[in-house]
Amino acid sequence: MIDIRSVSLYDLLPPNLQRDSATAAAAQSLDNELHELAAAIDALDIFGRSQEWSDEETDALASQYLPPYYDPNLPLEQRRALVRNAIPFHRRKGTAAAVEDLVALLFGYGSVEEWWQYGGAPYHFRVVTNNPDVTTTRAKEFIQAVNSVKRLSTVLQKVLLSQAETLSLYYGGYLHFGETITI
Repeated sequence: MIDIRSVSLYDLLPPNLQRDSATAAAAQSLDNELHELAAAIDALDIFGRSQEWSDEETDALASQYLPPYYDPNLPLEQRRALVRNAIPFHRRKGTAAAVEDLVALLFGYGSVEEWWQYGGAPYHFRVVTNNPDVTTTRAKEFIQAVNSVKRLSTVLQKVLLSQAETLSLYYGGYLHFGETITI
C-alpha cells in the first residue's frame, strides 16, 4: 500500500512520463507541497491525537461535543476519554450500555441490572460497582453521571457495592482411631 506521507509523485508516474524531463521536474517540484498538505491533514485529525490535548483544548472540545457529565475538575485523562467518546455516548444515550460505559469510565467497573432481572419495581434499575466512593464521597457525582445518560422514564433504585478479594483458604481435618470404653 502506498503511504501518501512518504510517496513521491515522480514514483507514481508511468515510465514514459518519467523519461520526459519537464514532467519529471514538475512532479518532483510538487513533492514538498504534497508532503506539507499530508502533514496538515494529519493535524486535522482531532480524535487521533487526543492524548496530546491540553486542558484548554479538552475543555473547548467538551463545549463543542457536549459529553455526558463533563466536569472540568475531573482528571485530564477522564475528561479526554469523555470527549473522545461523546458521540458514541449520544448515540447510545438511554440504554443500559451507556450507563455501564459511563460508570466504568468515571468510577471503575459498573454493570446495570434492569428491574426484570432482579425482581424490582417496573422501570427501575440498579447499578453494581466495586468503587466504595460512589456511596460516600462521590455519591452526588455518581447520581448526576448516571442521570445524564439513563432513560428519563427509568429510576435508579439502588447502588450495590461488590468487592472480590483473593483470600487464602485453610482447611484441616482430624482423624482418630481407637477404642472408647465407658464404665
